[in-house]
Amino acid sequence: MTAEIITIGDELLIGQVVDTNSAWMAEKLNEFGILVRQITSISDDREHILNTLREASQRAEVILITGGLGPTKDDITKTTLCEYFGSTMVFSETAYEDVRHLFRSRGLPVTGLNRGQAMVPECCTVIPNHNGTAPGMWFEKNSVIYVSMPGVPFEMKALMTGEILPRLESKSENAIMHRTLLTEGIGESFLADRIESWENQLPSHIKLAYLPQPGIVRLRLSARGTDKKKLGDELQKAVDGLLPLAGEFIFGEGDDTLEEVVGKLLREKGCTLATAESCTGGYIAHLITSIAGSSDYFKGSVVAYANEIKEKLLGVKPRTLAQHGAVSSETVKEMAEGARERFTVDYAIATSGVAGPSGGTPEKPVGTTWIAVASPLGTVTRKFILGEHRGRNIQRAAISALSMLRKIMIEQSRK
Repeated sequence: MTAEIITIGDELLIGQVVDTNSAWMAEKLNEFGILVRQITSISDDREHILNTLREASQRAEVILITGGLGPTKDDITKTTLCEYFGSTMVFSETAYEDVRHLFRSRGLPVTGLNRGQAMVPECCTVIPNHNGTAPGMWFEKNSVIYVSMPGVPFEMKALMTGEILPRLESKSENAIMHRTLLTEGIGESFLADRIESWENQLPSHIKLAYLPQPGIVRLRLSARGTDKKKLGDELQKAVDGLLPLAGEFIFGEGDDTLEEVVGKLLREKGCTLATAESCTGGYIAHLITSIAGSSDYFKGSVVAYANEIKEKLLGVKPRTLAQHGAVSSETVKEMAEGARERFTVDYAIATSGVAGPSGGTPEKPVGTTWIAVASPLGTVTRKFILGEHRGRNIQRAAISALSMLRKIMIEQSRK
């Protein structure tokens, strides 16, 4: 079964509102074995809506529409749908009961405009909206299903999960399954070269997508068919074939994050962590503490941006800074060891670099970053040349630091 998503609203086209509805719906439809062919955002214009519906009906079996269902005059989706289906507007007692219940719960009277929300095209099946005043509407025409929903995200999501997806699932015979592996420490093109022979041997119904982001490349395997168990077995076989080629770079799967993976390792081993950050400005600490329960293993951080703070709070020697500079192996080593000693932790991460966009030199261009991890078995330092974009450099440095810690912890557990 194929689907198309149409979002309606001038606010989407002028950038006033970001369309998060489409991404969420597409993800859920895929989980139910429904393939999204196209996503379109259009204006609150009658002719535009009519033309888009006609075009979509030639491409998809299911058309999901959000937006334009409010009580004011600029919301024309409902009347335009009525025209598209050659229907007339009728009063729905079912929809009105939801409106009355909502206003009653808020201690408010129902206005004439809100009562008008219960007017719907006669040819539709009303889908109750218990979280708002605009009902969902289900239409069928020439073997195509059309579903209109309010654009308010929490209202749309409730309608989708509670009513629409179960109905669509009962009509779909297809299955779509995904496995997403997360890699770090290797660029997209190098990774592609490394796994090319494996990729070429994938069955035709299993597709591989490379999804890069700063410091990480996600590998998403998507399989289509009718037998979920068979698809699951085939995906597992594909993953098993990938591990010997790229396993050293894979740190997780699905929605895992490096901060979650590292936190789990620390908790399992009963170890503690601190950070000493210069160029990352506390971003590593932010990632770590974004995980619930991180207080079990994370003690704290020093954002040592100025050299005097590196000296006073972390014990970096003035001679080290004078001879080697803040962005150096020697400095991050002393930062990490100072943090480990002062916080009394098992592991400490330190970063120092030229985040940019200015401040680089021929010897240390923008993006030059040194990272150190101090552990019970010593301190490891590593140099990275990241790039020229300040924000991405901070993100990539944080990811690289967490990855270094993860690998060191795994290596040391084997000794």
